Amino acid sequence: MERRPWSSPLRLVLLFLVSLQASGYTRPPPGRIIETAHTKSSSHPQQVHVSAVAADHTRVSWITDDRHVPSLVEYGKVSGKYDTAATGEHTSYIYFFYTSGKIHHVTIGPLEPDTVYYYRCGGIDQEFSFKTPPAALPIEFAVIGDLGQTEWTASTLAHVAESNYDMLLLPGDLSYADTQQPLWDSFGRFVQPYASKRPWMVTEGNHDIEAFPVFHCHPFVAYDSRWRMPYEESGSASNLYYSFDVAGAVHVVMLGSYADFNASSAQYKWLVADLAKVDRRITPWLVALLHAPWYNTNLAHQGEGESMRQAMESLLYRARADVVFAGHVHAYERFTRAYDNKANPCGPAYITIGDGGNREGLALQFDKHHKSASLSLFREASFGHGRLKVVNGTHAHWSWHRNDEDDGSTVGDQVWVESLSASAACGGPLGGVPSASTKVEL
Repeated sequence: MERRPWSSPLRLVLLFLVSLQASGYTRPPPGRIIETAHTKSSSHPQQVHVSAVAADHTRVSWITDDRHVPSLVEYGKVSGKYDTAATGEHTSYIYFFYTSGKIHHVTIGPLEPDTVYYYRCGGIDQEFSFKTPPAALPIEFAVIGDLGQTEWTASTLAHVAESNYDMLLLPGDLSYADTQQPLWDSFGRFVQPYASKRPWMVTEGNHDIEAFPVFHCHPFVAYDSRWRMPYEESGSASNLYYSFDVAGAVHVVMLGSYADFNASSAQYKWLVADLAKVDRRITPWLVALLHAPWYNTNLAHQGEGESMRQAMESLLYRARADVVFAGHVHAYERFTRAYDNKANPCGPAYITIGDGGNREGLALQFDKHHKSASLSLFREASFGHGRLKVVNGTHAHWSWHRNDEDDGSTVGDQVWVESLSASAACGGPLGGVPSASTKVEL
């Protein structure tokens, strides 16, 4: 296992304290935290969520207070008829005086694409269902950062559920438990109605670190134990960074802002090897997610992603990544295609989407004189979510949906994106030309 940069006790505690304290900008009153209790028996599955493991496999994860419940998933394509079963593994962890329940992880498959499967966990007679992603385009991603479990979070998730999306991408800061481990349990129950129905693919944020020097020196214990992602399947040594393919045409890279990222690190070497395997003639779309944004004109968290940008930006640029999503800043901001702090038609479009509903409120102030201000095309401090619909091998539609208290969700920003694999000027192997009916803005 690689050494993480947060092994320094002083660095750990400083980062954690910074994540909790107020910064130099004023936030509006946040939504009330919603604590979701478990009201059923100790053997009953709770905090159920699913994640993609491979093109035709899915991991089902859940927790039981009863440690004798088997790690068993029964499933089938007809409600109430479970003709296939799989067993898996389980884990648990101790955090100071808190001991988690039995955390189950079971991989099921092979599964048919774009198909609804009905399942139950641990032999308990409660049925869940989820839909597998399609085998080919189109595919729609819901994108939410800095989620939390507040009234605003509930609004965001309700709006996300209004669309028939295929997969949810979350660039860090899940529960905002911040060492209060029961809030991880509450969060799992809070998102279960959504995360049990579609694959949720996540990466870590600063609020997920939860380490203290001397007393608890191991970061991400709750995150790693509860939200296991397909890192081993992608050749990664850490649950903090990994990649996967979906719909036969999209390669998604989930990077770790809080794992070592310099040129000698395991993450850097893994990313080089991972990107080298992507054939853009077969997989025309390359999307990356990370937590601390590399481009940011908000007063909040200025420069916190800069060292990672300097270390890794050239890798994504040379690979012709199409879009890079980030969280951390509690607002929405979309940048033009860029590289090395300059507009560049062959660089990724950078989008900050850290407005899912966190308990700290919004980051209201942007710097109109920031060195990157000319690259920023749209910015707004409102809660909401994004949707990326990859229509075909050359074009995708991005939209940002603002949470409006009275009118539900409204589209605040939208743009058509052309894959760089279709750009002859950027050396794209497809060399496509936009159709006359499609307005391409990125």
